[in-house]
Amino acid sequence: MKIFATSGGFLPTDRGAFQWRTGPIIDHAIELVGNPERPRLCYVGTATGDSLNGTAAFYRAMSGLDVRASHLELFMMPNVDDVRAHLLAQDVVWVGGGSVANLLAVWRVHGLDEVLRECWEEGVVLAGVSAGSICWHVGGPTDSYGPTLRPALGGLGFLPYGNGVHYDVEAQRRPLLHQLVADEVLPLSYATDDGVGLVYEGTELVEAVSDRPGPAAYRVERSPDGTVTETRIEPRLLAGAVGPGGGVL
Repeated sequence: MKIFATSGGFLPTDRGAFQWRTGPIIDHAIELVGNPERPRLCYVGTATGDSLNGTAAFYRAMSGLDVRASHLELFMMPNVDDVRAHLLAQDVVWVGGGSVANLLAVWRVHGLDEVLRECWEEGVVLAGVSAGSICWHVGGPTDSYGPTLRPALGGLGFLPYGNGVHYDVEAQRRPLLHQLVADEVLPLSYATDDGVGLVYEGTELVEAVSDRPGPAAYRVERSPDGTVTETRIEPRLLAGAVGPGGGVL
């Protein structure tokens, strides 16, 4: 039972916003399965309304790799006849970023909350970036409702923690997470800078990993006196990590 919750994933190229390439985070998601022959990886883009640009970018990134790539879309209707069977057949389910509030609402309408729990219990690695990280937790700060961040509290709760993403690049993220933990709106929480992922086995955090040097993960918890303590978690640098100029280290 593994969840890989990240603030990173596919890497950009110099050919436009929807020209992605795989990188250490995606490679690690597959490694968590045990590197099976021709792993099955399904992209779920609900958080962006199943954007065709995102889906196309996923398939371009997968082209040339020995991966059985597929995608699940729910707009305007599911693109597969049996959503449960399709997801249970995967090695990795990768959930893209976007609106976590909309993602959770649509998933529940289609019963994916129950299907994804079954996948997790059956050994499918559940992974994703941003909204695809918060969704597995109790909740976390989100811009789903507008440019002023608010808490999203309807997470699937497979992991009994709050979650903060893009911790180092969006100024509202850290103070809001601290406030939500201080007010006991969120429980003990884990956060990630961009490029960092959290690896959970069952509900236990076992390590943080990064696709670049410098960023970190964080444990944010409330003390009995109501103060909030943030503890930096140094991530393990993944093979193929990216340097400041975009080259492989």
